[in-house]
Formats: sequence, C-alpha cells, structure tokens
Amino acid sequence: MILQALCDYYDILARAGEISKPGYAPTKVSFALVLEEDGALAGVVPQKYQVLRGKKSYDAPKEFQLPAPVKRAVNIAPNFLYDNASYVLGADLKGKPERARQCFEAFRQLHHTLLDDVDAPGARALLAFLDGWNPAQAQSCEALREQWEQLLAGGNIVFQLRGGAFLHEEPALLAAWDGRGEAGAGPLLPCLVSGTLAPTAKLHPSLKGIKGGQPTGSSLVSFNANAYESYGRVDAQGLNAPVSERAAFAYTTALNHLLSKNKLHLGDATVIYWAESPGTAYAEVFEAFVAPQAPDESAELEEDREAQNELRNMLSRAAAGEPIHFSYRLDPAVRFHILGLSPNAARAAVRFYHTDSFGAILKNLGRHFHDLEIAHGEKEFEFLPLWALLSETVSPNAREKASSPLLTGAVLRAILMGAPYPRALFCAVMTRVKAERNINRGKAAIIKAYLLRSENFQHKEACTVALNKESNHQAYVLGRLFSVLEKAQKDALPGITATIKDRYFTSACAAPRTTFPVLLKLAQHHMRKAEYGGVSERRIQELLGKLDVERNPFPAQLSLEEQGLFVLGYYHQAPENYQTREKEGA
Repeated sequence: MILQALCDYYDILARAGEISKPGYAPTKVSFALVLEEDGALAGVVPQKYQVLRGKKSYDAPKEFQLPAPVKRAVNIAPNFLYDNASYVLGADLKGKPERARQCFEAFRQLHHTLLDDVDAPGARALLAFLDGWNPAQAQSCEALREQWEQLLAGGNIVFQLRGGAFLHEEPALLAAWDGRGEAGAGPLLPCLVSGTLAPTAKLHPSLKGIKGGQPTGSSLVSFNANAYESYGRVDAQGLNAPVSERAAFAYTTALNHLLSKNKLHLGDATVIYWAESPGTAYAEVFEAFVAPQAPDESAELEEDREAQNELRNMLSRAAAGEPIHFSYRLDPAVRFHILGLSPNAARAAVRFYHTDSFGAILKNLGRHFHDLEIAHGEKEFEFLPLWALLSETVSPNAREKASSPLLTGAVLRAILMGAPYPRALFCAVMTRVKAERNINRGKAAIIKAYLLRSENFQHKEACTVALNKESNHQAYVLGRLFSVLEKAQKDALPGITATIKDRYFTSACAAPRTTFPVLLKLAQHHMRKAEYGGVSERRIQELLGKLDVERNPFPAQLSLEEQGLFVLGYYHQAPENYQTREKEGA
C-alpha cells in the first residue's frame, strides 16, 4: 500500500513536471572536466556555490538532473556521464590503486557500450578522452594539479565541451541512455505494486535524507540473508518481493523528493507527508500544525496573533467540512499520507504510516489541540508542537534527547486518528513530574489531554483550560492546596531555593494522608511569619472546606489518574496565588 501510494504520487508530480523522468535523478556535482573536441583535457571547473548557514558560509555542490545513479556497496558499477574520481580518472582515493584502475576500466567500457554508435561531438570527445587517459599519470596532469586534493574528496564529476554544453545535456547522448534496452534487466514477474508483468528490480535505488541513516543511502526493500528469503529465492535479492524496475524507480524517486523537502524529525523517525495533489500547500498547512514555529520576539505581537487566528480558522473550517484557503483553495477530500521511517543498519524501517482525507486529519488535529489547550504565557506557543510534547518524556540530563521510537509512533497515530493517547505517554510524563518536580505547561497539557480521552476516567469536569474553582474533586483540590501551602512558605521565606515541593511533592501526590497533616502544621508557622499570611490562610480554609474534613479529607493513596489530576490542580492554582492582594481583599 505504501509503495503504491508513492508510485501514484510520482505520477502526479511527473504530470506536473515537478520530478525526474524515469531513468534520471537529481544528483549533486562538485566539478566538471572540460574537454577539447579531440578528447584532450583542457581544465577543471568547480560546480559549487556559496551557502550561508547561520553566520558562516560554505561551498555546496550544484544539483543536476543526471542519469539515475547505480546501487553500489562493494561492487564496481559505473554511472553514465558522471562519477567520482575513482571511476572518471582512475585516481586512487583509498590506497587501492588496482581497484581504482578497475573502476576506470568499467567506466570506459560502459561508455563505449552506449556511445560507440553515437555520432555527436560530445560522444567522440568523451570516448577519445577515456581511450587516451592514463590513470597512472593522473596526479601529474597539469590541468588537475590545482584541484587535485578537492577532486579526491569524493564528489561527482561531469564533463563539458570547451565553449559548449555539458555532455549530460546533449540530446544524442541522453537518447543513448534512454534507448539502452533491457540488457541486464531482471526476469519478467508480476509486479506487487502495479500487478503487471514487467522486468523486476533486483536492487532498488537508495533513499537519502533519513536521519541516522548511512550517508550512502538506505533501502526500503532488500534481502541479504537466507533467513529473510522466500523458498526458492536464495540469493535472489529483490526477487523475493518482485517490484518492477519502473515501480522501484517511481517510489524511490518520490521518496527522495519528499526527503529533500517535506520532512520533520520525531524521536529517531524521519516523518514525510504528502497529498495526492501537485504543489506544497497541503504539506505546508500540515506542517504548520504539527511543527509550528516559535513566536518571533522581534515581530509585533499582533502579527503573531493574526497568524495563530488564521490557523484556528483553518481548523474550524476543516471541522465543519468546509474548503480551506491557503495559498490556494484546499479540498478537504484530498487524500493525505504520513509516513515515518527510522534507520536500521543499511535499511529504512517503517515506523508508522497513516492515510486519510486531508479534512479528517485536520479535524483530528483540531481536536488534539483543543484537548491540549491549557493556560499559558503570551510568549509561548499557541499550539504545542508534537516535538515539544515528546520532549517532556525525556530526562533533561539524558545524553540522548530523542523520545522512545515506539512512543513517538503511538502518539502520532492517536493524534491523526482521534484515538485515546497511549498510557505510556501519561506514565512517562508522570515519572518526569515526580523525578523533576517541575510542572510546566507541556506536562500539564499532556496530563489534561490524556485524562479527557481516557475511557476509564470519569471526572473530566476538572480537566479545564484554566483554574476550575467549582470543582470539588478530591485529588484536584489537594493539588491546589499543595500549591497554596508552597506559596505560604515562599511568602514567609523570600528567596528560598528549596521549597516543600522539592521534599514533599511526590509523597503528597501519591499518599496524601501521610504528608498533608505535616504540611498544614508547617503552614501555620509560615503564615505567622509572612507579611500577608492572611491571604494564604483564607485560601487554605477555602480549599479545606471543599474536602470532607469529618470523614476522609486525605486519602491513603491516589490512583495514577488521580495523581495526574493532583498535578493539574497544582498547575492551575499557581498563577492564582500571584493575583493582586487587592483582589483578595488583603
């Protein structure tokens, strides 16, 4: 299903002229060898441009549409009309001169096979150069001396006629590549993607741009051991899952196109996304919600609010099934796909995959942000991005900051499908709260959203955006009470670095009966010392009035969900503690 969706997307982009045609791929090139018409080497021209990254600039190779690169591991396999210095010049890059000579001979043989019958200046010049070139004398060549070290660095090299075009732009040479026939093509088998009888790809093109993947590329479909092979398919590689050469090219080209443009990183997963439509508007809207930009402190606050209001309006229209307007009118019925890929040695593992109509996905995203909504400061995100939520499950002292890969996939599926959040997310956040004793917006928002969607939790009225003074739920009131007791201590001891939260929060949250009587006694001393102790005393009495003092004001234990409500009450009460004393009647 994934490969079929990617092949369909390739066809959409191909019709719009936004992607390479079959047999070609965008390839980075560092140098061009300039040839005379008789094949003599006239010089080397760098094919790089300046790129600014932060405050520093560096040289980046240019990108050309070239014949699709071959799949290489330890085998010798040349590319057509370009390659690295080992193949083009026979230059020894790694202390293996014999292998470099073999690479050059394979490169020369390929071009004789395809260009011997081509009557074009570029073909004649290239073949003359290859026939007259001596790899043993490459380093002493005057035309290469200035760029020799850079040529050996491994970048691709193309060819150019002196005063003319690049050879990979000559129609006659490209016609030779397009008409190379089926020599070496795989056996005819039914393609698992298209269902047609077609030559099968034994090796699929590599994918580049997956976070943590090998620089040479990763494979989505490959077999390299008997344990993974089908009966009778020993050492058959891609024949174990027959995909036609055309389909293999289409899905990998579409994937590489997406990996260079529409992607974000969650945990160890590289997430790509696309709509069954040309252009990037659908992807840009999706990215605006999943990974919004932080508010720009240099920009006017009013501009930030306008941008956030526009996102809200988009979600409202999507929820109502209405068309969405972005750079152009977006159709909610268009199919949208989200795919997560993780590195696995030389392969890419599918972490998750989800597809639905664009309107349904935005509707579920809207519900997600509604469930997460909680009181926050003006300079914080209006919409909490997924990466910010997942970071709340990771210890700030951890060497590896990525969240659990399995948790990442489970959370994203819950968001996109409108399903309950995984319990593992809630447990991970509660663990961090107790370990760090830091209840910030992200942790409180996750707890609120999880409890709202939990089927077994019955007290959802306490899961509000801001403080709910009407709620009498015991765990919620106890969380508020703990916050007031902490404020009383801070008023009595200004500048204190360690409060009752650092010593008692975990025990108060899990076992209130053993902790709160101690805290209430401490509070009496604090309120007598504080200049405005009467404010805290009135708040404490008000909250104690919401508890059943005669029967069981402090339960022996709270369930994990009740502990979450305790944390939520603490978070909601904190800003209330700093309301002006005039409002409190002090």
